[in-house]
Amino acid sequence: MREIQSALDSIDLLLFATSRALCSPFAVFVQIQGYVICLLLAAGWAGAAYVRNREVRQMRKCMKDGNPFAFLSHDIHALEHLNQVNLPGVTVVMPLKGFGEHNLHNWRTQLTSLYGGPLEFLFIVDSTEDPAYHAVSRLLLDFKDDVNARIIVAGPSTTCSQKVHNQLIGVEKMHKDSKYVLFLDDDARLHPGSIGALTAEMIKNPEIFIQTGYPLDLPSGSLGSYCIYEYHMPCSMGFATGGRTFFLWGGCMMARNFISMHADDFRTDKHGIVTQLSDGGYSDDMTLAAIAGAHKRLITSPPVAVFPHPLASDLTFSRYWNYLRKQTFVLESYTSYVNWLMNRALFSVHCYLSWGFVFPYTMAMFHVAAAVRFHFKHNFAEEYILNPIGLKLVGGLFVVTTIELLSMWNLTRIEVRLCNMLSPEAPPLSLSAYNWCMVFVAMVVDNFLYPISAIRSHFSQSINWSGIRYHLRNGKIHKIDRTMEKGKKFSDLAAKRLYGRKAQSKISILGSLSRSLANWRQPKKYDV
Repeated sequence: MREIQSALDSIDLLLFATSRALCSPFAVFVQIQGYVICLLLAAGWAGAAYVRNREVRQMRKCMKDGNPFAFLSHDIHALEHLNQVNLPGVTVVMPLKGFGEHNLHNWRTQLTSLYGGPLEFLFIVDSTEDPAYHAVSRLLLDFKDDVNARIIVAGPSTTCSQKVHNQLIGVEKMHKDSKYVLFLDDDARLHPGSIGALTAEMIKNPEIFIQTGYPLDLPSGSLGSYCIYEYHMPCSMGFATGGRTFFLWGGCMMARNFISMHADDFRTDKHGIVTQLSDGGYSDDMTLAAIAGAHKRLITSPPVAVFPHPLASDLTFSRYWNYLRKQTFVLESYTSYVNWLMNRALFSVHCYLSWGFVFPYTMAMFHVAAAVRFHFKHNFAEEYILNPIGLKLVGGLFVVTTIELLSMWNLTRIEVRLCNMLSPEAPPLSLSAYNWCMVFVAMVVDNFLYPISAIRSHFSQSINWSGIRYHLRNGKIHKIDRTMEKGKKFSDLAAKRLYGRKAQSKISILGSLSRSLANWRQPKKYDV
């Protein structure tokens, strides 16, 4: 018994000594720095919420003024036949890999767009053995002649990532009269007016180089899904500007005709777009963002470009970890020395802020544990004195964390409301599905793991992406190993099963309107 008591006393001595040490001026600085990081995040989310909510108010005003189709356009006259027939052609390029539980519904939202101009959809797979090939083939049979869509087999990539290879093949095969190309991921769930809204912005401002959007993650309940939601939320600030931004999300990018294989600018390889993507390109969005920055080209993100992103119901922590590895691995690819410097700066700042965010919570654990032991301690010797500054620091951390979570909750609430307004035909999203205790845990876990993942990516210089291992050298892919491809059965955000159950589409007014609009658009379909 005495030995146990002696051991407990030794632990208490260490605990109280650590608590007092964490009240030193440097430790106080570290904890106050954590407060600042929390408040900066809260301020950023508040600004993003203001931009999104402004769009909500504008849509409500339009509906109040007699425009029931405000989810398509604020100006109801823009939906008149005379204006719709003059809209430019758009090609939607979707690189696919595997077939998951949400893919079928996502593809339906893309195909049932209410865009009134010429529209073609290109589904790009690397092989007919890809489960996505058979799933898309069955889906297109449902639409038959209602949409202009086809599947293209791109073959395996040899000099760049498979996604980039599929995108470039899609651009090569797009119709010669398409003025804009829209790249979408298979996990991008569009609203009926998304393509029209992106196109309208491109028409309004000829200076726009690329338009983009960002996902609103819908966690499935697992810690891994909440970690992905938390990872995306700070990034979402850069996309909720309502205009100019410096970031790109590869899941949704609309570009002008310079990306068309039939355009003169593409033939001359303007800005080296094709060269930099095809010659060892790993990341489409980071490469294009670097090109835009180098040539001072404009990237914008309209306020309506926020897309529901349901995460897999069986998203495990290991799949989250591989997803995080892919995100940090992106910083190891670059196109120029300036781009390398920018990536190193992002690497350093993100790692510093991540652990700067986590350290105060680690310190708070010692302060709280020491306070609990002090409450039950009967020996008030000098060694067991509790520094009151520790609990004050814990109280301050609780306050700023509450402010941060409230700001995140408010932005999520407004984005959920905006998505529901933009897709009135879809089952409404609900904020009640979010577990905010899990969100807090995910914040700490994700920020703790980010520097570890980034450091590992830096030293490994290789990554497994959907069963394909890419090796980098000097910022470019120099080796592609496909030996793991057949053994890989799951992607990171959704299980990619060989067979998926076919979702039944619900009949709705908007769905009927989509089919009617598709038939009305039929004479303008491209001759392919």
